[in-house]
Amino acid sequence: MFRNYFKTAWRNLLKNKFYSLINMAGLTAGLVIGILILLWVQDERSFDGFHKKAADIYRLELFGGTGASKQIWSMTVAPIGPLAKKELPEVAEQLRMTYNNYASLYKYRDKSFADERAMFTDPSLFTMFDFPLVEGSAAQPFPDAHSVVITRKTAKKFFGDEPALGKVISTETNENYTVSGVIDDLPLNSTIQFDMLMPMTLMMQKWLEAKIDLNHDFNSYMYFTFLQLKHGVSPAGLGPRLNQVHLRNKPEDTDADYLLLPLNKMHLYNADGSDAGAQTVTIFMIVALLILTIACINYVNLSTARAMLRSKEVSLRKIVGAAKMQLFLQFVVETALLFLFSAVLAVVSVRLVMPLFNQISGKQLVFDIANGRMWTVILCTIGATLVASSIYPAMLLSSFDPLKALKSKLSISRGDAAFRKTLVVIQFASSVILIIGTLVIYRQLNYIRHKDLGYDKSHVFSFWMRDMRPAYETAKGKLLGLTGVQGVTASTNTIIDMGGISGDNEWDGKAANQTFIVHPIAVDKDFFSFFKMQLAEGEGFTGTKADSTHFLLNETAIKEIGLQHPIGKRFRSWKINGTIVGVVKDFHFGSMKQKIAPALFYSQPDILSRMYIRTTGENAAATIRAAEELFKQYNAGYPFSYAFLDESFNQLYQSEEREGTLFFYFAAMAIIISCLGLFALAAYATHLRFREIGIRKVLGASVPGIIALLAKDFVRLVLLGILIAVPVAWYAMHQWLTGFAYRTDLNWTVFVIAGLITIVIALATISFQAVKAAVANPVASLKTE
Repeated sequence: MFRNYFKTAWRNLLKNKFYSLINMAGLTAGLVIGILILLWVQDERSFDGFHKKAADIYRLELFGGTGASKQIWSMTVAPIGPLAKKELPEVAEQLRMTYNNYASLYKYRDKSFADERAMFTDPSLFTMFDFPLVEGSAAQPFPDAHSVVITRKTAKKFFGDEPALGKVISTETNENYTVSGVIDDLPLNSTIQFDMLMPMTLMMQKWLEAKIDLNHDFNSYMYFTFLQLKHGVSPAGLGPRLNQVHLRNKPEDTDADYLLLPLNKMHLYNADGSDAGAQTVTIFMIVALLILTIACINYVNLSTARAMLRSKEVSLRKIVGAAKMQLFLQFVVETALLFLFSAVLAVVSVRLVMPLFNQISGKQLVFDIANGRMWTVILCTIGATLVASSIYPAMLLSSFDPLKALKSKLSISRGDAAFRKTLVVIQFASSVILIIGTLVIYRQLNYIRHKDLGYDKSHVFSFWMRDMRPAYETAKGKLLGLTGVQGVTASTNTIIDMGGISGDNEWDGKAANQTFIVHPIAVDKDFFSFFKMQLAEGEGFTGTKADSTHFLLNETAIKEIGLQHPIGKRFRSWKINGTIVGVVKDFHFGSMKQKIAPALFYSQPDILSRMYIRTTGENAAATIRAAEELFKQYNAGYPFSYAFLDESFNQLYQSEEREGTLFFYFAAMAIIISCLGLFALAAYATHLRFREIGIRKVLGASVPGIIALLAKDFVRLVLLGILIAVPVAWYAMHQWLTGFAYRTDLNWTVFVIAGLITIVIALATISFQAVKAAVANPVASLKTE
């Protein structure tokens, strides 16, 4: 029986090649886009889920500060982890990790590498997380304080095919680390990434040398802390109890609240439950469903529209004894056969376009035939699309009344016609939503690119000075003597992202329970003039010894601390008691997703570490070479690495750039698929009215009149789709824009442009068939009577 079904289905596909190809193209395109997006969504949602104990592991975070300076810190103090394990019976294990900033150049024999991600960690990392050691012991990963565990990739880079255990890696500070373990390369869907691990005991020794005991240091927030709770224990209530532990050791931190962020939510959410990427994943999943829906609608619409042409076939089958279920299965098999071809083409296409998709999306997805999760996504996508596309057409075709069909008295009911029109409206509404989304994303990115940042970043490149730091003034003088250099300055951090924070400050009038979180940065005397930053009040640094007790704050900081006339007022930061000498006008030193935060500028020339050089823009290469030569004089053997500020600024919005590019391709594909269906429907409508068109032409109808006659019904549906799409798209993009503290307006022109684009494309699609019918010889159509 099924053999006969397939034979009949194959013959029908060959008989209607044009419509079969239209259907196949639409389904294939929809499946390719749908599969790629859903694979992307699956990858995003899989982060950190490979750890067996993931359900019991939480990252400890702090919600600290008061007023506008209140924010979430992903780093904590060193003692809180061990204290939590000691004092809270719900905590089974704790782990601390922090960056190794004591070294940045690692050497083995004649090989040197400067791009290693090195971290200090507790040995519990190897029991809490599933980062398997391929060499070494998880029970004793660090035999001594100068042991190092490296990844397989790092071992290959340093030692080639030689065994790694026992090899010695040295640093530029002449410290030696013996390889005590090799860890398997980290999964790409791991939020925790590193190349080298050193023991936390070494970090503690280094701080003890500086007279600071990390076991009692509640001032330095620089540690990622993870807590593993006993299986089945709820984290509810642990935050306040951790606060009590902290307050017993540092009573003045009354405004810091501990939050527990589940490990498997770390990639997409903040500790307070706010979005950190989950919204984008949801949007992409909706986009995938929209595009798959558009592809399904294409098939359903064309199948039901052509149902009348198969009415007599169905009637004859019923008369000779075919049951309704048999006819239903026949048409399901036809759909399945078409889907089989489309699915094969889609899987092959996914394999071919995946490198391009990875390049655009920034992912590293791999088309692995043995990957069960990948095939789950692919088969579920194809299966769900098949079911959605086949049921209604099969039910409609198998329900015809045979006597009416044979007498040519059968007609599609108003309900079926209305259903088909509704599908067309949904199809174009979905396309318009994607077009509006693309336009809004590009509009926001354009707003960011052209917004006044409060400083001038043009033709500026920067680099870390390292051992060149003590000779900064000498190097600055040499660089200023070059013809291509307009200015030189330095600071302790990059102006693009001033990540450091401090709450250790005081001023006259500070409330007893107030914590002021500020971003401190040391700068040289030319910093403000170099970046063309404006002062709202006072003056900048002068380069004299008096600068060591002078501070400048930005406008947001002054507003937060509530000083009416700040110039000359006392201000303490860390152990430095000084005076406010100036107020810097607010400028953007972070992403525009966040409001401008308080900033503090101070002078400490001996710690300046980041040099900025402004070129004329005409001979930047020569200036870079000169800067490299100077750098090498003080950093022999260390690679020179620089970055232009405009490139660093653009990297802040790399994910939004990718979203915009992907949305553009998604919207284009949605329109193409929709127009394929519209083209086929227009061809079918023209075919049904072929003789009517001939009669109208004989009676004097003009070509434009006939085109308008054929196009008006479709244009109405497209217009209705636009009207439905506009409020939905407005709401969706308004929600997206709320993720930016500084954003563009949702201008009405965006919706008009999206509507015009859709109408023009739809008219071009319809007109091709309409013009073809309108210019045809009417005699040919009348001869068919």
